[in-house]
Amino acid sequence: MTQLLLHFRPESSIAFCNTKQQCRDLAAVLQAHGISALALYGELEQRERDEVLVQFANGSCSVLVATDVAARGLDIANLEAVINVDTTPDAQVHIHRIGRTGHGDAQGLALCLASMDEMGAVGRIEVQQGREVNWHSLAALPPASAAPLLPAMRTIQITGGRKEKIRAGDVLGAMTRDFGYTKEQIGKINVNDFSTYVAVARGIASQAASRLNGGRVKGKSVQARLLG
Repeated sequence: MTQLLLHFRPESSIAFCNTKQQCRDLAAVLQAHGISALALYGELEQRERDEVLVQFANGSCSVLVATDVAARGLDIANLEAVINVDTTPDAQVHIHRIGRTGHGDAQGLALCLASMDEMGAVGRIEVQQGREVNWHSLAALPPASAAPLLPAMRTIQITGGRKEKIRAGDVLGAMTRDFGYTKEQIGKINVNDFSTYVAVARGIASQAASRLNGGRVKGKSVQARLLG
């Protein structure tokens, strides 16, 4: 898995596993190799799920390691790769997985890892697709770069949201007018009922979180913490 990511270096990818434990284990392995990864599975609390999805959608996480149950209904824009870490026994599920990348005219990668004892499932997938899968040895995929696969953004969580009448424009104003950051350094801003999430350029993330923590948004003191 790490070899695939370091060879192709997609900015955003979903890695599908069949169980929640496999999701947890793989996310931990990727993180240990300097790859930004978060796990998403059905048993997560809603708050945890929201935080994971916000970070992935706003470009603060490179790899979302998910089960099919957790990823059901997700529509992530500009997804560069889908990686089947575990081959699904259901060919229709496989088609649904890989259909998440390469929407419209966009290019996307559909990658699969498979062992010899999974060839039966692979055969069913090939029949469903109407073509054979092109297989390569992992040894033939050298890293394109030795640099860690880290996203350009990081996410700051701010206490206060719609219930406190905070809007995305209020946060952007505080970041640019009060703290002196440029609009280009600020990414997507998500406002929920009680929390607000703002993506910021990786290079300013720690400083921006420190300035926001105890600072003011819309005239009100807020607390902030850096996720991930």
